Amino acid sequence: MIPYGKQDINQQDIDAVIAVLQSDFLTQGPQVPLFEAALMQHTGAEYAVACNSATSALHLACLALELGEGDWLWTTPITFVASANCGLYCGAQVDFVDIDPVTYNLCPKALEQKLIIAKTQNKLPKVVIPVHLCGQSCDMAAIHALSLQYGFKIIEDAAHAIGGEYQGKPIGCGDYSDITVFSFHPVKIVTTAEGGAALTNQQALADKMSLLRSHGITRNTALMTPVAGFDMQAQGDWYYQQVELGFNYRMTELQAALGVSQMQRLTQFVAERQRLALRYNQLLSALPLTLPTQLAQTNSAWHLYVIKLELELELELELEVNRDKKHFSQKDVFKQLRESGIGVNLHYIPVHTQPYYQAMGFVYGDFPLAEGYYQQAISLPLFHGMTDAQQDEVVRVLTQVLGA
Repeated sequence: MIPYGKQDINQQDIDAVIAVLQSDFLTQGPQVPLFEAALMQHTGAEYAVACNSATSALHLACLALELGEGDWLWTTPITFVASANCGLYCGAQVDFVDIDPVTYNLCPKALEQKLIIAKTQNKLPKVVIPVHLCGQSCDMAAIHALSLQYGFKIIEDAAHAIGGEYQGKPIGCGDYSDITVFSFHPVKIVTTAEGGAALTNQQALADKMSLLRSHGITRNTALMTPVAGFDMQAQGDWYYQQVELGFNYRMTELQAALGVSQMQRLTQFVAERQRLALRYNQLLSALPLTLPTQLAQTNSAWHLYVIKLELELELELELEVNRDKKHFSQKDVFKQLRESGIGVNLHYIPVHTQPYYQAMGFVYGDFPLAEGYYQQAISLPLFHGMTDAQQDEVVRVLTQVLGA
């Protein structure tokens, strides 16, 4: 089976993890700050807070922006559920903005239309989370301009996008957002096995996320609260205080060491993904498919390569050219590819169609462009280490399945 994505681990990565196992620190040692420094160096962001997952980082980001009961968080329906769930964790209400039919990212025009209506209803969002689907940046300048007009904060969900660029700068630099979140799951571009990070240029947000990441506990006397009848000055270096209700969202030294090693190959990883994506574009150009489109001023990190089946066009051709030609549904194509050893996937089932969200009142038809995308999209294999022969096999099988 050719997987849709996989990690690339070399001997340097293995040696880095072994070195940590042989050290005095398995957690809360020097590797996590080193990994955070590598993220800051790559992106140009001033602060980075490494976490045990991107989901944790999204939660911390929402808390740092003081999202809570009575507030609204808006995001795209075409994303993993974590992009929306983080708002629910904070007690906020969640809504969605339909996608751009070309890039599949959150649509700034749809966002503006929804904001105009929300303002009349006094239901403007406190936080908007654009998701850089497949590694391509959303139109962040347009979204940021709307944030200045309507007063919402922005968290970039860049789980797919480390190594990508927008307007000539690395995604994560923070020019158009308050916080950017990366993921380091094994299928992502850089992996720490599991892990995530939140990057920001605002010290107050970084300090808040760092505090909440570790139980809300501090040893910084400047952050401590006087306790009646208790002499804090008499306490030794062991003394700490819990000043917030925090979480154990810390990244381990093992994860961070792997991340530090992987970051040294980030440019190589992305360059190879870009080469493979370009090669797909060339090899698939004659098939009845919609291939990925790049937004101007973006340079995708190519976490995913998503095609859309031109099912209606295929049916028209069937009627006009060959009435005996078998017509395939999305399910047929997906199943036949899997059965032929091509590990395709689908990213994503629209969040508002999940039972948990439908229980909140969302229904099919709420976001028609997202639903239409879902009914046609398939993610083809794309990963660092994929050979041209493997890619040729994907194309051969897909061509055969489509009868092209």
